[in-house]
Amino acid sequence: MTATATATAAAPAARPTRPSRRRAARIAGGMLLPLAVLAVWQAVTASGLVPPYRLPPPAAVVEAAVQLAESGQLWLHVAISVQRILLGFAIGSVAGLLVAAMVGLTRIGDVVLTPSLAALRAIPSLALVPLLVLWMGIGEDSKVTLIAIGAFFPVFTTVSPALRYVDPHLVEMGRTFGLRGGALLRAVQLPAVVPAVVSGLRLALAQSWLFLVAAELVAAAMGLGFLLTDSQSTGRVDRILLAIVLLAVLGAASNGLVTVAQRRLLARWT
Repeated sequence: MTATATATAAAPAARPTRPSRRRAARIAGGMLLPLAVLAVWQAVTASGLVPPYRLPPPAAVVEAAVQLAESGQLWLHVAISVQRILLGFAIGSVAGLLVAAMVGLTRIGDVVLTPSLAALRAIPSLALVPLLVLWMGIGEDSKVTLIAIGAFFPVFTTVSPALRYVDPHLVEMGRTFGLRGGALLRAVQLPAVVPAVVSGLRLALAQSWLFLVAAELVAAAMGLGFLLTDSQSTGRVDRILLAIVLLAVLGAASNGLVTVAQRRLLARWT
């Protein structure tokens, strides 16, 4: 075997690259605070400083999760909440992009829509729930609509000013090549605001989870928000903590997926 072949064979056994080590260190660093909170939680409950009916130990929360998983209720709660998030986020994000284009690219859209949308944005999410229930009932429509409203405003408020202030030299250059209207938007303006679009989508996803809980707390028979209210009425603090942990994990997982998509989009368009 030649020296080149030996080096090639030994390549897979080489030490991890610097980006891999950096990523592993970042993951390990991100786990420090949750592990510390878990340790303090266990210590507080084990020492008796807080009675179990107020703060059950971590093992009780795990046991509650196992019980709900074995009965199938846990997966049903999670699946329904995730479905509502996906639908509401998709509808709200698309609507936010369309309205942002109208406001950011046209003067009349800015003048007519911006004041009204600013007023609507100031309305608390829980204030909309009774109206949506009266209009749409307690089915899925009212919940998905509320989540879509929550996803709409982060996308709109992030993308519309980015479109308005696209470098005019880029726009003028596109026009010199005969680009107008939708062609100019696709070729010049939209690529210029990709970072703003991705930031708006990340904020919209986080806002969607907040509006999901608001919708399911008031009018729902399934979902993680319903699990919170039902557990409160029955005094199951372990299930309340379980629902909170699940919301945190699902929110972090969805944010991680958006982060991966963000890197790919920025690598392609910037």
